[in-house]
Amino acid sequence: MASTKNDARINFRLSSELKKTIEDAAAELGQSVSDFAVATLVQVARRVLHDQQQTRLSDRDRNRFVAMLDDESSKPNAALQKAARRYKKQVD
Repeated sequence: MASTKNDARINFRLSSELKKTIEDAAAELGQSVSDFAVATLVQVARRVLHDQQQTRLSDRDRNRFVAMLDDESSKPNAALQKAARRYKKQVD
């Protein structure tokens, strides 16, 4: 198992009430405050980054998009065909 070098720090101030809440939550999970804080921050940070990479459509827009994909009469125009060829060259 590879070891991770913990060489960075994050310092912040918070109210005594919030600190107590965090300590209580960490204790409930049998974790140190540091382990609990790091795990929680990383989990939320990853969720934020993941959510930012998602495209969300309304039901109406999703239905329109799917209908366009299913429309057999729609043909790719020259610009789209050129872009597809350019992309294919990049990934091959």
